Amino acid sequence: MAPRVLVSDKLSPTAVQIFKDRGVEVDYLPDLGKDKDKLAEVIGQYDGLAIRSATKVTEKLINAATNLKVIGRAGIGVDNVDIPAASRKGIIVMNTPFGNSITTAEHAVAMIFALARQIPEANASTHAGKWEKNRFMGVEITGKTLGVIGCGNIGSIVATRGVGLKMHVIAFDPFLSDSRAEELGVDKVELDELFARADFITLHTPLTDKTRNIIDAAAIAKMKKGVRIINCARGGLIVEADLVAALKSGKVAGAGVDVFEVEPAENNELFGMENVVATPHLGASTTEAQENVALQVAEQMADYLIKGAVSNAINMPSITAEEAPRLKPFVKLAEVLGAFVGQVTEDPIKEVEILFDGSTATMNTRALISAALAGLIRPQVSDVNMVSAPIMVKERGIIVAEVKRDKSGVFDGYIKLTVKTEHMTRSIAGTCFSDGKPRFIQIKGINLDAEVGQHMLYTTNADAPGIIGLLGTVCGENGVNIANFQLGRNRPGGDAIALLYLDAPFPEAVLEKVKAHKSIDSAKRLQFDVNAM
Repeated sequence: MAPRVLVSDKLSPTAVQIFKDRGVEVDYLPDLGKDKDKLAEVIGQYDGLAIRSATKVTEKLINAATNLKVIGRAGIGVDNVDIPAASRKGIIVMNTPFGNSITTAEHAVAMIFALARQIPEANASTHAGKWEKNRFMGVEITGKTLGVIGCGNIGSIVATRGVGLKMHVIAFDPFLSDSRAEELGVDKVELDELFARADFITLHTPLTDKTRNIIDAAAIAKMKKGVRIINCARGGLIVEADLVAALKSGKVAGAGVDVFEVEPAENNELFGMENVVATPHLGASTTEAQENVALQVAEQMADYLIKGAVSNAINMPSITAEEAPRLKPFVKLAEVLGAFVGQVTEDPIKEVEILFDGSTATMNTRALISAALAGLIRPQVSDVNMVSAPIMVKERGIIVAEVKRDKSGVFDGYIKLTVKTEHMTRSIAGTCFSDGKPRFIQIKGINLDAEVGQHMLYTTNADAPGIIGLLGTVCGENGVNIANFQLGRNRPGGDAIALLYLDAPFPEAVLEKVKAHKSIDSAKRLQFDVNAM
């Protein structure tokens, strides 16, 4: 059955066609996003939801979306999506961070020119029949210092444009490396130094707890008199009342504002000020950008629903369409290893270590970790998946560590999962052979080569004669058919394990009889979804 997607905001017809061409059924209802009650009524029918900014994806809507697997936001901002609620439900949230980067950067550069030469006010005056040539005395931007706060996708484009305009560009970004700064041709500085040196300051950072109100009265006090400030990023980065006061006092010569704390901004104290250039969130409003983000979100969602590829996800590691076929068997392996440990561990898990050896260390380990964690906690939370698992593990206070190393044994690559509880440490390792199926290669430090069966019995015991006979007798007497078995031990007379492959789930009553034998240290029933392998 083909996956089904709802488009609840206005999207390009070409984007809708992309869904159809990729084998995805699509319902284009561009006004439905404004009707939250009607949207909640129908959302349960869909595997995917494609939106812009009009649709508000609340926790209530997510709870009604019983089949939803992916939300695609055509644009960079996901403020209208409850990401924690989506993650807990295992729904991937994607955006399109690169589709409107150039457009937004160009809008910021346009704001620099508009402020430097007072173009909007001069335009209005000239249209009114006035000839106020002496009133509009501007400033050159050549040789001026441009301060860029946030040097990611958009900020880096603005920085290179500033360099091209012969401005001296300085940048503050905690994640900007020295080599990247050198590549862009900018000087990397601390925030206070940027405030003190910049003639123009442009914001290109997301709105987070750390960046909210990053420009307030205290920050403005550190700036040059006559500084000009541009915000084409997010409302809330600037304290608007403090900016108004600074504009009135002359400390700030001008401001270019495309985004506001409250939008739509129909009444704002910045409106009507001669030294303010205001636009209605036009950063991404070009024909090219609107088309680009629509096509990009359609391609991303279709790739995920059809091929399992994950691109530009907010709450899930990306998996490219090229790596998905190679990665898929190891994703299943990681999930099986987690599921094994999750089923045999009764005490609360405190720590998890996931070792990637050899070729697995070069793979997309973030995706593999998510899969392992999903398998690990599925015995307690049946509807967990790769999206929700990291959230649930974090909520439970479980510490997760990743280790990578070069090939150290006979296998090209393998994964080893180790968990610690208050009383014990347990580990299991596995790999995938050429058939792509997961195999157990080590349990409790005991080497073996064991397939994964749908119904299994796992026992531990001291290595001694008669254990297989004992298990066979108990199963035979109680009508349990053993299809196959696998044994392992660390040394003669040492620790030993047995894996029995069964035709049906091992009955609880028979399990208790196995446990009752003094020769058996422990016995656990295991179940795996082999149909998904």
